[in-house]
Amino acid sequence: MPKKQLQGVITSNKMSKTVVVKVESVKVHPKYHKRFKVHQKYKAHTDQACNVGDGVIIEECRPLSKDKKWKVIKKIGDEASASSSTSSREAGLVI
Repeated sequence: MPKKQLQGVITSNKMSKTVVVKVESVKVHPKYHKRFKVHQKYKAHTDQACNVGDGVIIEECRPLSKDKKWKVIKKIGDEASASSSTSSREAGLVI
């Protein structure tokens, strides 16, 4: 079974070998069909040097601690490039 991968932006890197990644997605209300953004934060393990605002791809892994169940796979750039790819993904959802 393939592991889940998510794309997000680092919001905190104050812990040792751990970063907090905010992942945004677009949901549709079942009755009113209005689209709205929701976000969720994940704690992810990393050995790389990551800064706040960097875009990353995280992958599900075995539990490393009580809260850490994700690891950083790849750094994809700063916040500007991550938000532009997110907005292009959202533009594809608009009907």
